[in-house]
Amino acid sequence: MHELIPISLVAHQAFCPRRAWLEAAGETTDTHQMAVGTAAHTPADDPTGSRSRRYRAVDVISHDLGVIGRCDTVELDENAAMTVVEHKATPVRRRPEVTEPMRIQVALLAGALADMGYPVTGQAIYFINHHTRVDVPISADDMALARETVAATARTLAAAQAPPPLEDDRRCSRCSHITVCLPDERPLAPVTRRIVVADPDTQILHLTTAGSRAYVARGRIEVSKSGEKLGTFPIERVQGVVVHGNVDLSSGLIRELLWRSLSVVWCTSSGRVTGWARAAQGPNGGPRLLQHVASHNGRIDLARQFVSAKIANQATLLRRHGDAPTAVARLRELQREALEAPSLTDIFGAEGDAAARYFECFLTMLRPKVVEAEELTFSIRTRRPARDPINAALNLCYGLLTADALRAVVACGLDPHAGFLHSSGRNKPALALDLVEEFRAPVADSVVINAFNNGEIRARDFSTVLGTTRIGERGRKALIAGYERRVTGTFRHPLFGYDVTWRRAMEIQARLVLGVIDGTQPRYQGIKIR
Repeated sequence: MHELIPISLVAHQAFCPRRAWLEAAGETTDTHQMAVGTAAHTPADDPTGSRSRRYRAVDVISHDLGVIGRCDTVELDENAAMTVVEHKATPVRRRPEVTEPMRIQVALLAGALADMGYPVTGQAIYFINHHTRVDVPISADDMALARETVAATARTLAAAQAPPPLEDDRRCSRCSHITVCLPDERPLAPVTRRIVVADPDTQILHLTTAGSRAYVARGRIEVSKSGEKLGTFPIERVQGVVVHGNVDLSSGLIRELLWRSLSVVWCTSSGRVTGWARAAQGPNGGPRLLQHVASHNGRIDLARQFVSAKIANQATLLRRHGDAPTAVARLRELQREALEAPSLTDIFGAEGDAAARYFECFLTMLRPKVVEAEELTFSIRTRRPARDPINAALNLCYGLLTADALRAVVACGLDPHAGFLHSSGRNKPALALDLVEEFRAPVADSVVINAFNNGEIRARDFSTVLGTTRIGERGRKALIAGYERRVTGTFRHPLFGYDVTWRRAMEIQARLVLGVIDGTQPRYQGIKIR
């Protein structure tokens, strides 16, 4: 027996085969858009809202048609004849018009209900935004087209690769999956036909107060300590949670976040990522297997791009804010050497040489008055333990950056542990760390430089004990605030030419890596600021 196909996937196939494939692979729209759409659709999904002549959330199945699905509403007349009513949300400025995918969907729902032995006399679409109901008569030709679309969906789902993106097609401008499909970005060239998709009106929630507890109550995340409420946030506006240090999360909150496919990242108070949680269900299981094979065999083309972009961004930041023209010139040479490196050993050599020259001149990017007043010293990068305030600040911001890269990788369904530059054998999130390299200078380093130059953090915000420097609570909160301003700020994407936030750019780069892995992307190119 062939596996039954969800009717919703058939409707996606009628709209765009690639969307059906992405949906079947587990790809969804951003969580905020999902939450808004779900909220508008909630009444139709609640079986308890059924009445004597109106049933909601009715499951249907048809082995003849080869489909399974759910009717939003089934209405009964005086003779017990049924009308299938499907609820649809449409953009406010669009007219409530029945499209071909909608017609196919209600035809299959009605056909499945009839195959189950129930008399069906009508079909309708109810447009939620317009509060308008439109009757949809179904002809024999409509049913024939529905059957053909089911067969086409089966072929799409059986394919080894996703169908190619649509080219210069108006359907893309109203597709909720454009943020995961990236149809115009595939050629790695400027996007001439800009499709405007708003960034989600959500934010990362950082929990930093030691000894506090976060829990969910009445659709909000509430934080309290010793009986005092510290804050409350609508869960619909939360994109993810980062826990810093000794902060407790209730099991109910963790369950709610995972149910919404929102990630949780735990960090130490100094910024080191110690773990993360993600939903059990995720997209792109097939490409994830290919990722592990590619990680085992090696993809030096990806490793070259990660390191070359990192060095290029270090050179640009040093040129903009520092005073080290000789170092900048050498970094440009190392940038080109990384692109032509014949082995990972040569790539690491170029990266190490660049890091030594870059951090040797790092202090020139701080204002001389600040360096003198705060008695700052820095000439070498020390990870853990940090030996000075600048290294401690960099450690925290690199941890925040790693948390964002983890979210980007997980959102694509990739495994953070299977990388191409960093070793997967060290039990670290190798792919996330690969992705971090491109964003260290323009995001994390930039935050630290601005924080010191603007007086947002001072030397007194740090303490040093036995040679180990730690950042205090005030300095930590100031750096987190500066990081969030930076990562949610927009810049012009150097490849595609449109404005994008740094956080969104991380997911775009992760999706380009995914495209290379699953064969739908010809090559990968790192992001380089100018």
